[in-house]
Amino acid sequence: MKFPKETKRYCPYCKKHTLQTVGTAKQKSRSTTHPMSRGSTARAKARGLRSGTGNKGRWGSKPAIKSWKRKTKTTKRITVTYKCKECKKIKQIKKAIRSGRIEIGEKIAK
Repeated sequence: MKFPKETKRYCPYCKKHTLQTVGTAKQKSRSTTHPMSRGSTARAKARGLRSGTGNKGRWGSKPAIKSWKRKTKTTKRITVTYKCKECKKIKQIKKAIRSGRIEIGEKIAK
């Protein structure tokens, strides 16, 4: 997907249309800093789902490997950011674009 290096769009901080440079946000992954994220064992323990007897739904034994979902996504979501040249504030687009790569001017973000 191609984007220009800079565009003229509305800045909610300046409350007018200004020239803004286009960039991308840094790619982040799940880290140990957020142990209570959805699907984590720490969160399940806090909810009281990990201890005790009996099969607690998802905490039982896993099925045979052939029935697991093996497919992984080939692309990542890339968040496009806009930096105002007047107030130097950065705004992001509401929803990230799922794309193999984004081309900003000549620079390529993967």
